[in-house]
Amino acid sequence: MQAMINGPKSSSLIQLGNWIFRPLNYLEECASKYGDIFELNLLGLPPFIVVSNPQGIQDILSVDAQKFDVGRTNGLASSLLGDNSLVLLDGSSHRRQRKLMMPPFHGEKVKSYAKTICQITDKVASTWSQQQSVVAHKAMQNITLETILHVVFGLSEGERYKQIKPSLIKLLDLTGSPLKASVIFLPLLQQDLGEWSLWGKVVRCKREIYNLLQAEIDQRRNNPEAMGQDVLSLMMSARDEAGQGLSDIELKDQMMTLLVAGHETTATALAWALYWIHKQPEVKQKLLAELDSVDDNIDPLAISRLPYLTAVCNETLRIYPVAFMAFLRIAKMPVEIMGYQISPETMLAPAIYLTHRREDLYPEPHLFKPERFLERQYSPYEFLPFGGGNRRCIGYALALLEMKLVLAKILTEWKLDLASKHPSVPKRRGATVAPHNGVPLTIEGKRAHKFTKQLSISK
Repeated sequence: MQAMINGPKSSSLIQLGNWIFRPLNYLEECASKYGDIFELNLLGLPPFIVVSNPQGIQDILSVDAQKFDVGRTNGLASSLLGDNSLVLLDGSSHRRQRKLMMPPFHGEKVKSYAKTICQITDKVASTWSQQQSVVAHKAMQNITLETILHVVFGLSEGERYKQIKPSLIKLLDLTGSPLKASVIFLPLLQQDLGEWSLWGKVVRCKREIYNLLQAEIDQRRNNPEAMGQDVLSLMMSARDEAGQGLSDIELKDQMMTLLVAGHETTATALAWALYWIHKQPEVKQKLLAELDSVDDNIDPLAISRLPYLTAVCNETLRIYPVAFMAFLRIAKMPVEIMGYQISPETMLAPAIYLTHRREDLYPEPHLFKPERFLERQYSPYEFLPFGGGNRRCIGYALALLEMKLVLAKILTEWKLDLASKHPSVPKRRGATVAPHNGVPLTIEGKRAHKFTKQLSISK
């Protein structure tokens, strides 16, 4: 007789409340009670099976394209990201658009963004002063938003830049709290009841951004000489095997996806990194020793390859992964996961957070220990902060580069300390989790170091 997959017996309303307001604690409680695989049933959504065993995750991710659909599990995001968003597509449509979007986010192209990231970090940090208090999450949002606007759109000044920046910040804030985030999970709340209603504000803000994106696209189509080396220009120039490019609506939906996903997630990861680095003096001491020991002529890309800096970033992404679940998969055919027979149309959810908290993989998983990434190589099914399979985050290389360079730049130039003795704890922010207090920091002053020039851009 086939074993049944267990799960909480509480009502779907209670399960939904836990999922919205305390997702990480709820996942840990369920894993403690039901093990590596269990079923959740959230009000208004189809039941789904949570998997946290690396073998089970490999069973899902390694054959993802053949046996599972992904895009149609993200239907609730269509009203925010658009029907053509990469995260909503499956099959040939997904393969085509991912291929067209891939070149700007890999290889030499990503490396070319290094100087821009350092320059933007300089620009934001130059406004700081001694004994000033800053909220790390907000400061990092300033850096990552400037980076995404510059790298993705080639915008760093001008009227359109001034318009799109506050519109995007407003859109993210509209879904920033656990209560506001409920509009993402409850279709009934996605009703435009006028400009004062929450969803009405989201709709109008999105329309504002799309109008600005269309104006930028029109300008470049009418003036080819305005095309640059930014992601939008490269995507507008890309062609598939049939010689077809992306339509205007496809471009706008993909741009919206990159703006929302590429800015907020990296800012959150950086805020967590600054928290843990200053929470544990020994980590900060080791990291500064590594940064201070490098050759005077080192370039930003070499900085990004430093082993302890890399380990600190990896441990940050392990202990509180910004996306605590990988994209849900819908079985297209009968499959076996960890000995369980899974029927077609069943939804499966690889649990990044639970996998990263497994005692058998990460001893003392609740402790921040970068050394674990120097002592062991983890498989893509044991450490997966950017998801996996053919749905791995398309911008992961840029996100990692940005994390490393921003941290190196700030830590070598500024003396910082935590402004609060109270621990920062994760709280839902939209579809992700972020520090509940944003990580308040005190700027203690400038720091003398060796390679200011190597990490700075000449004016």
